[in-house]
Order: sequence, then structure tokens, then C-alpha cells
Amino acid sequence: MSNILVHTCCAPCLIAPYKKLHEAGHNVTAFWYNPNIHPLHEYQKRRDTLREFSATEGFELVEADGYGLREFLYHTIEDIESRCNYCYLSRIEAVAKAAFEGGYDAFSTTLLYSKYQKHELIIQIAREMSQKYQVEFFYDDWRLLWKEGIKLSKAAGMYRQQYCGCIFSEEERYRERIQRDQS
Repeated sequence: MSNILVHTCCAPCLIAPYKKLHEAGHNVTAFWYNPNIHPLHEYQKRRDTLREFSATEGFELVEADGYGLREFLYHTIEDIESRCNYCYLSRIEAVAKAAFEGGYDAFSTTLLYSKYQKHELIIQIAREMSQKYQVEFFYDDWRLLWKEGIKLSKAAGMYRQQYCGCIFSEEERYRERIQRDQS
């Protein structure tokens, strides 16, 4: 059994990986650090849903809370198309550093669950942060749990967001509707 600190973007992305880790005997602690999620109301809904899931399942939740609109925009506005690089790096570095400082055996991230994320880039950054902070990166291809996670999160009545998190991904998600409404 190992103690794993898992960066968590939202409860629906954690539910299936959590069940798998828990069943394998790992002690899971969720780590909330998501300055990319906007607007504030969306940020709060995702955080609160994770708090409820943590309380229901009885696992620890570490919150490195702080709504980060200005910081996120500062680091991404000049190159919106490459925003994911900063987004992944900032969150994965935060969990790796927290895992090192907290004495965890390993760290991971629910970013590995989504089939919409840049999986290989996430792995590359996590390996770099593993080296930098001298804490193991726990890898599993949780995309294989995609359908199970959807089923479990719906059965649990969890709030399920409609876009990755940042205002730019929200725009991309709803671009057709925006263009139609402007016509």
C-alpha cells in the first residue's frame, strides 16, 4: 500500500480512479489546486462537489485553494493556443511539491483520466516534476475508466461540468452556439 496525493480537477474525474486505487489498497488523498477554472461560480461548484465526494467516501482532501483568474491569464493570454502547457505544469508542479513536502510515496493527477487532455504532455511534465521533487509519479492510463467514471458520477448525482475549466475552453465548447447567436 502506498500513500498517493492525487491532483484532482473535479470529483467526476476522480471517482473511477479513486475506486480503482482504493480497491488496490492505496491510501488516496485528493489535492485541489485549479487556478485555471473560471468563472468563479464554476470553480466553486467543482470544488464543493469534490468536498462532498471526499466527505462521503472518507478520504482526505488537501486544498491549496485560491481562485487564480489573474495569474492564469497573465501566463496564458499572450499564447492562448499553448495555454494547456502552463495549465498542466502549474498544477502538476503544485501536486509534486506538496507530495514531497507532505511525505507522500507518490503523486498523480486526474488529468490522466480525461480523453480530451494531452495525455503524453501530462506524462512528460509529471516525470519532470518527479525528478525535480524526488517523489514518484504514479502512472495509470485512467482513460480506460472513462465510461465507468461517467456512470458512477451520474449515479452519485455529482455536478458534471461541460468544459475543461478555463474561459478559453468554455469558448471552444460553445463556439457554434456563440457564432449562431451573433448571426
